[in-house]
Amino acid sequence: MPTSLTSEEVSALTRKLNYGTWRFQKGWNPLHVADAEGCYFVDANGKRYLDFSAQLMCVNLGHKNPAVIRAIEEQARKLPYIAPGYATDARAELSQLLLEVLPRGLEKFFFTTSGTEANEAAFKIARMFTGKSKILARYRSFHGSTTGSISATGGLRRWPIEPAGKGHGFIFGPEVNCYKCPIRHTYPGCDIACADYLEHMIENESDVAAVLVESVVGTNGVLVPPPEYFPRLRRICDRHNVLLIADEVMSGWGRTGKWFAIDHWNVQPDILVTAKGITSAYVPLGLCATTTRIADYFEDHLFAHGHTYEAHPLTLAPAIATIHEMRRLNLVERSRELGEYLGEKLRALVDKHPSIGDVRGLGLFWAVDLVKNRATKQPLNTKQDKIEGKPTIVDKVAAEMVKNGVAINPWVSHLVIAPPLIIEKSEIDFGVNALDQALAIADQAVE
Repeated sequence: MPTSLTSEEVSALTRKLNYGTWRFQKGWNPLHVADAEGCYFVDANGKRYLDFSAQLMCVNLGHKNPAVIRAIEEQARKLPYIAPGYATDARAELSQLLLEVLPRGLEKFFFTTSGTEANEAAFKIARMFTGKSKILARYRSFHGSTTGSISATGGLRRWPIEPAGKGHGFIFGPEVNCYKCPIRHTYPGCDIACADYLEHMIENESDVAAVLVESVVGTNGVLVPPPEYFPRLRRICDRHNVLLIADEVMSGWGRTGKWFAIDHWNVQPDILVTAKGITSAYVPLGLCATTTRIADYFEDHLFAHGHTYEAHPLTLAPAIATIHEMRRLNLVERSRELGEYLGEKLRALVDKHPSIGDVRGLGLFWAVDLVKNRATKQPLNTKQDKIEGKPTIVDKVAAEMVKNGVAINPWVSHLVIAPPLIIEKSEIDFGVNALDQALAIADQAVE
């Protein structure tokens, strides 16, 4: 039924009655979106925007994929809900498909309704299975917004809830970041010291159950590890009988040019969590997948976890359709091929814009780091600026791009570029051209 509200009233009511996430509420003026299709969304005035970050790096199939929408409709007519203690066609079919696309050895599944909940399940499973309590995460990371998952988050999103975020059994080590190494080494001569530091922590902390890592760090900078990192970390975990949890909420489902980013390094995690692209975000679904070794433990031990919407049939059917569509459209291979094209286009901007400190990425998952000084790598804005609500240069760059019909995801001092996997080269050109023009704002802030 069409609304009788004007577009201005829709935005005003949203602003007045809803919380805007991860922001100061003052000054929030949400754009009224009325439609979306393919790689574009449309505001209430009919203006189209290229979705250059696939919303929150999740609409991998683009908007309004007919097969996924049809799957939602058919499941709603067939069986819209049943409690998780029952078997359903959708549950069985999706589970079989997951065996084909997940990294080898992940063979037991717990379904959730978000990546946050998938991580919560992983924490509980790791602790129950190992009998140990601590989970070693990394500083530049984001694992969710519930009390447990935000406590596992190393970035600034954890700060506002402290000290409540402390004391939940999470400890933090250095991320892998070859552009700006947190322990001041230089690759390749470092011999992957950031991984060895995690081993030092395991050896000097009691009771470590698991190491938790984003295979490619997402909103905190699209940090791609060097080829030696994950094989080294896998050996460290094995040596100390510690589980390896791969967070693929953002980097999974073809985003990096493989089904899952961890596949680039031929490493098997003990637990993998994912969400977002599993349904192209059409419905909320998350997944926590474990090895059979972990699953076998719970044959004779209580699996002490569950919730009302686990294995919700209305969330599972569109995931089946999403996997089939990804295969039909060859989107994993397409992401790899178009990622090379996108990377070339972004790297070509470096010589034109002194504000660009680094361009990095994999597949259709890229970040452009903006700096005040390229030599010192000083960022244009800091994490403290974000917490204090100060205007950031990346927000201004993103706003300028929106004026020119391109939506992009900014965070502190970098931009995340992660378009739908169906994007065309001409659309990449359009998006990069808008970025090229908007970076004049950042260039003015260079010292």
